[in-house]
Parts: sequence; C-alpha cells; structure tokens
Amino acid sequence: MDGNSIRQVVVVGGGSAGWMAASALVRHLDRTCKVRLVESDEIGIIGVGEATVPHIRTFNAQALGLDEAEFVRATQGTFKLGIEFRDWARIGDRYMHGFGMVGHDPGPATFHHYWLRLLLAGQDVGDIGSYQLQTAASRQDRFLPGATDVPPTSPLASVAYAYHFDATLYARYLRGFAEGQGVERIEGRVVDVELRPEDGFVSAVVMADGRRVEGDLFVDCSGFRGLLIEQALKTGYEDWSHWLPCDRAVAVPCARVGDPTPYTRSTARTAGWQWRIPLQHRTGNGLVYCSRFLSDDEATTTLLANLDGEAQAEPRPLRFVTGKRKQFWNRNVVAVGLASGFMEPLESTSLLLIQTAILRLLDMFPRQGIDPGLVARYNERTHFEYDHIRDFLILHYKAVERDEPFWRECREMTIPDTLRANIDLFRNSARFYRDGEEFFALQSWVQVMLGQRIVPKTYSPLVDRLSEAEVGAFVANVRQTIDRCVQAMPKHQAFIERHCRAPAVG
Repeated sequence: MDGNSIRQVVVVGGGSAGWMAASALVRHLDRTCKVRLVESDEIGIIGVGEATVPHIRTFNAQALGLDEAEFVRATQGTFKLGIEFRDWARIGDRYMHGFGMVGHDPGPATFHHYWLRLLLAGQDVGDIGSYQLQTAASRQDRFLPGATDVPPTSPLASVAYAYHFDATLYARYLRGFAEGQGVERIEGRVVDVELRPEDGFVSAVVMADGRRVEGDLFVDCSGFRGLLIEQALKTGYEDWSHWLPCDRAVAVPCARVGDPTPYTRSTARTAGWQWRIPLQHRTGNGLVYCSRFLSDDEATTTLLANLDGEAQAEPRPLRFVTGKRKQFWNRNVVAVGLASGFMEPLESTSLLLIQTAILRLLDMFPRQGIDPGLVARYNERTHFEYDHIRDFLILHYKAVERDEPFWRECREMTIPDTLRANIDLFRNSARFYRDGEEFFALQSWVQVMLGQRIVPKTYSPLVDRLSEAEVGAFVANVRQTIDRCVQAMPKHQAFIERHCRAPAVG
C-alpha cells in the first residue's frame, strides 16, 4: 500500500453492525490494513431478533462467503418470504408484501394492469397476493429456496427470500468468522475520543483503563449514542418524527407455539404496530408506538396480551428518534447502523442499511488518505437511499382509514412531495416509476399501495389490446401456475428439519 494509505481501521462497537463491518472489511481490504474492533461486554446490544430482506443473502454468500445452512443453524434462523400486514388500512384487513415478482409480465404493461382491468370490471379475481408466489406460499406455510429441475421461466427457478434470526447469535457467529480472518477484538469501554488539532479528524479512542486505540479510519457502530459521529464530531441529526411519529418500542421473546411461519407479521395497534418474528427456538415480539398516544405501561400490557406463547424475559424498552445523520461519513468517521440513523423496522430495512453502508464503503474505499470527493459521493448516495426508504415507510402510515386519534393524525399529516407524487400517479394511472437505484421497486410499491386500499382509477391502455375474456384467461392461467408451484414446495418446517435444523436450546 502507499505511504499515506489507510493502514488501521477501527470499528467502534460490536453487535450486528460492528461485526458485519469488521467481517467484510477484513475479507476484502489489503492484508497490510489492520482491522480492529472495540467493544465492551458491559454494554448490551439491541439484539431483539432480526427480520431481513433478500439482499442479506448476497452479503452473507458473496461478501463474506458464509455457508447458508451453517449460518441458519448457528443463528436459530428461519426463512422469510415477505411481511404480512394486519389491520393497517382498516381493522380486519390483511395483505402480504411478498418478495419477488407479482404475476407474469407479458409485455410493456406489467401484470397488475391486467388484474386491475378485471377488478374494475367487477370480476372476482381475488387479491393481488394470489398471483405472487411468495405470498401464496406463505399462506400455506410452504418454503423452497428455488428448484434446478424446472424451466428457467418457472416461478420456482428463482425464489426471492430472506431470513429471520437471533441478532445476538448472528453477531456472535460473525465475531468467530471475523476473528478467524484476522480481526483483533479489543475488550473495553471507550471513555474519550481524541481529535487531531490540525483538522479535527479522530486520531484515537481512549479506553477506560487508559489504553489508546489509534486508527486512520473509524467505523462508528456505537448505536444510538453515535459516540464518534455525534458526540465527538457534532455531525447533527435530521429528525423525521413528524412523518414517522413512533418514538418508542418494547420487545420481548416468547415461547414458540407451533411451527414457525415463513414470514414476518406486522399488526397495527391503536397507536403503533406489533412485530412477530418466528425463530427455530422462540418467537421475537415487539410493539412500536407513539408515546404521545400510548403510555409505556399500556404498551407493555398490549404487547404481553398479544403473544403466541409465554413471555421468556422481562419486556425491554427502547427509545428512539426516527431520522438520519446530516453526514454519514464525516472527516475520517463512517457511521454504520443505529449510529447513522434510525427508521423503525416496519419493512425490515435495519440490516439492509448496515449492509449497503459497508458495501458502499468498500466500493469507495480511498487509496490515499480521505478523499473529499469520495466522501461527498458516499453521503449523497446514502442520503438518497434513506430518503426513499423513508417515503416507503411513511406510505404505510398515510394510506389508512382507521379513525383512532393516532391514525387520524397520520392520515392527515403533510407528506414529502416525492411520496405525494408516487401516490397520486398510482391512484390515477396504476403506474409507479422507480427512481434510479432506490431500494423498493415496482412490485413492492404495488403490493403495499393496493394493500393499503389505494385502488387506481384506471389501468394501462395497452391491456385493451386484448378482449376481457382473453385477459381473464391470461390472469387465471397465472394464478393456476402459482398454485401448482406452491403445491410443489415443502412445508417450511419440513425444509428446516431436512436442511438446517438448529441444536436445541437448553
């Protein structure tokens, strides 16, 4: 490496963010670059169970080279085909945001336009989820990661899926991997951060016992505290609580009752929503809520009254402010995970944002010193990512018809112009256009907008090339194909038993 190269990277904080960062950095950086991770056993991690999106598979397999079955066993993991939303637009509603394609696109007009033509004509075509493999499979608790003995055009040829796993076990698993790759773990609590007087860059973190840990680049994975990015560098924070008003959560694991479902569940409550994440050994639960409309005691009571099985720990309270840092990379500090911002786990984007931050850092890793151009581009792309995910989350709160005070306030709130434009375009024409590399694509927006009762007034005129009978035959054939594929899939629990059953927990 060159004389001014970054030779020492220090990751401050463990947990999923810290060990994901350390694992990827040590695996891909030049071997002359030393990667160290500082964490304290005294400081707990916010490991309440994680639901993920399909991109975690790429990170685990390609960025780290992990074996899927071994990883699932080590983390008490299960598989995830999407998220079921209950009681959101109205009490009694239920829809899925399934991963992957919706139906089959025969031409320029995507499938939902054909389905919509029949719906607007008054035909009983079922919900859009009946034409989505992951949703249809979820409803029967079936799972298959894909099949090699089918034509490449079959929905089973490439199945989009993600995982549920125990976040604490994931961090522990990655720690073993990272240390095996050469990461040095330094145990202790950081009590001070030294800044270089000439430019304000971080030169070292100081431990409680007086040790100094020097570095050229620091990755701040210290959680909400933002030990380096905020406490030391005063970077600033952009508050989004006027759009995403929930500011607290309470989490608790409960005993597993029955086989784990291959999906996450999100159930809207009077002033927030409850998550359910099924693992092999237990079920993770939590209630995200707005403290202006629900007290902590009421939240805990609501959560405990809506568990599958017996609670296995004391409910754990969390407080947060939704938003993002004004800079994610400031001087020689890159914030990753909760140190960079927080958006509630409504669409399972927490680990995604950790993953993309790490991969973006690797992609833009400077050859010499800190390159201001790379820093600016890193921040620009990360702001873009956060802003578009934010809009997708706000959609769930805005498009509701519930009339409790909390939901009424959400329904009536002013939303970003970008989101308003997306909603209006879909309502008026059934169209959505992805903005460049934003994370959530057409299929996600269509499923959630329809699920939240945003029904378009019309559909693409290209569909009118076919008669209503021809459209009906096409749509029916897609549904039959999906149904046949689902029947070919094993039960979720049977797949786990055969391929990746975790050891029993004493």
